[in-house]
Amino acid sequence: MAEQKRDYYEVLGIEKNADDAAIKKAYRVLAKKYHPDMNPGDAEAEKKFKEASEAYAVLSDPEKRRQYDQYGHAAFDGAGGPGGFGGFDFNSADFSDIFGDIFGDIFGGGRRGSRSNGPMKGANIRSSVRITFEEAVFGVEKEIELTLKDECTACHGTGAKPGTSPETCSKCGGKGQVVFTQQSFFGTVRNVQTCPDCHGTGKVIKDKCPDCRGTGYIANRKKIQVSIPAGIDNGQCVRIRDKGEPGTNGGPRGDLLVEVIVGRHPIFQRQDENIYSTVPMSFAIAALGGEIVIDTVDGKVIYDVKAGTQTDTRVRLKGKGVPSLRNKDIRGDHYVTLVVQVPDKLSHDAKELLKKFDEETGDSLNAAKNVTSKKAEEASGGKGRGKKKLWK
Repeated sequence: MAEQKRDYYEVLGIEKNADDAAIKKAYRVLAKKYHPDMNPGDAEAEKKFKEASEAYAVLSDPEKRRQYDQYGHAAFDGAGGPGGFGGFDFNSADFSDIFGDIFGDIFGGGRRGSRSNGPMKGANIRSSVRITFEEAVFGVEKEIELTLKDECTACHGTGAKPGTSPETCSKCGGKGQVVFTQQSFFGTVRNVQTCPDCHGTGKVIKDKCPDCRGTGYIANRKKIQVSIPAGIDNGQCVRIRDKGEPGTNGGPRGDLLVEVIVGRHPIFQRQDENIYSTVPMSFAIAALGGEIVIDTVDGKVIYDVKAGTQTDTRVRLKGKGVPSLRNKDIRGDHYVTLVVQVPDKLSHDAKELLKKFDEETGDSLNAAKNVTSKKAEEASGGKGRGKKKLWK
């Protein structure tokens, strides 16, 4: 049984009273999204592309749209047109208005009527630099070394041998683009592509400069100073203007993007503008209270622990975190988790003192022994017949 076709208006996602502009706009979006050249090997995308193209071919034609509105899909059933979509010839549909733009994007050209041989900004360059946790908090000056292109002093960036000049490209006539035709689902489509001879510049070099070999630029190894602001986080970038690739046809240079890689810290962890760490404290300090030393990015801080502080208690050191990138005068906080540290080695005297302390504070060392003795006593009937208690 043949698959039921969807309503053409539903396929394009438009209302039945949509005008020509709305139909064209809806189809343009779907055609760019599902075109087979943008989705190689995707059968589902190709199916949706054909479905949208069929809908557009009907609804963009006033007569076909009138027939469809009156009879639905039955208006074209059985005609077996050469378009292969069930009843009409898609070569008669005008797709050039749309695909002059779409195919230009797909096959590497610009939009119709655009000129790619005008001044263009150069490409950005990416690099990276490693810094410490503290350098990320307070900022630092770093120096990186990389290869940059400079204008050739012999040809002054033209790429042509001194005494000669680049010539107008004969293939595109200096436009930087060429027009070609391609067979598609809809017949012959006119497309625009960047000129393969001049690569969109509109100029070709017959005699190349011997110094730069026609590129117009000389590569040099250079050292660049990078100012890393306080508060930067791992993976963020510092942009240095005009240190990227040279522009074309008089365009400005691109930028240098330096990714900052922050090393791990043995004590501190960062989340946004706050710092987190864990600090051990002795049982005596936790029970009786007292001062402990806490390491922060600003140095050591003395903190007064209250008597009876439990393990995993979190304290806040206000303003000891990371500065804000937007306002260096604003800083996050440092959160410290206090953990009671249990000694793993005790002298004989210390053990005896600890046992005495335990006897005075609940006798926890003998808790299990006391429970066992009580169970044995009650099991023997010491409480009287009929009043025996079972322990589980």
